[in-house]
Amino acid sequence: MSLLQGRSIVVTGAGRGIGRETALLCARLGASVIVNDPGVSETGTGGDPGPAAEVVREIEACGGRAVASLDSVADWVGAQRLVGAALSAFGRLDGVVNNAAILRDKIFHQLDPADWDAVVKTDLYGPFYVSRAAAPHFREQSSGAMVHMTSGSALIGNLAQAHYMAAKLGVVGLSKSIALDMARYNVRSNCVSPTAMSRLTGTIPTSSRGGAERLRQLEKAAPAKIAALVAFLLSDLAREVNGQVIGARANELYVYSQTRPLRLVSRSEGWTAQSIAEVALPALRPAFTPLERTSDVFSWDPL
Repeated sequence: MSLLQGRSIVVTGAGRGIGRETALLCARLGASVIVNDPGVSETGTGGDPGPAAEVVREIEACGGRAVASLDSVADWVGAQRLVGAALSAFGRLDGVVNNAAILRDKIFHQLDPADWDAVVKTDLYGPFYVSRAAAPHFREQSSGAMVHMTSGSALIGNLAQAHYMAAKLGVVGLSKSIALDMARYNVRSNCVSPTAMSRLTGTIPTSSRGGAERLRQLEKAAPAKIAALVAFLLSDLAREVNGQVIGARANELYVYSQTRPLRLVSRSEGWTAQSIAEVALPALRPAFTPLERTSDVFSWDPL
């Protein structure tokens, strides 16, 4: 139970769901935790200090150390205050879990630019801001671990989530860049693609294709099971894991592929639109990725 003993961990979106379970588990494993959550709704509106304060109380009741933070990760100054809170309260920072996210589902041709801005600001700018604020401290101490939440919606696909998918796929690129840039400083960065019942997944309409089945499957995938993977990635047990995208669903763990060339064709004389259609397309088509949704790929019950 001392896997994270003496570590200081920031967990964003830690008032509920996966973030809450992650904060509680990190504390049980010996870490001091900054519980960051401004208490907004799943769409990013409102605010309530109660969820973060309750998680802090739970941690302290078990003998752990925790401090609440109500700062918004969608704000650069707020992200700096968040990292500063860890340094002020615990004297160091060893890990960042970028879990905070909002969702405003809307079919693309009806998507309001204001909703795009709000989702991307929290779901992509947020991980950048917090990671960027932590990076100088990790570099100075030559250690640190970052875990960023991506989504099967981004990695595979879903309806009415252009902003969410764009942000969450951007997080994968952000994580890989951090892993490449900061490996020399012994800093690791990985993504987790979680499948679990949460406020965000609870917005899935049961009237949509596969919606009811999707929710039924999610009921078997507890947030606490995602937290175990996050804690592993924060610990020294994962010292050789860097730049990866790992999925977790109930008792299943899986590594996602990352973009690589699948099939190549060439012609010494080059290509025309006509020759592409007649020669290249038939050769390349078998390697095309189907237009699928997460429910098409994960067609079985969680194990």
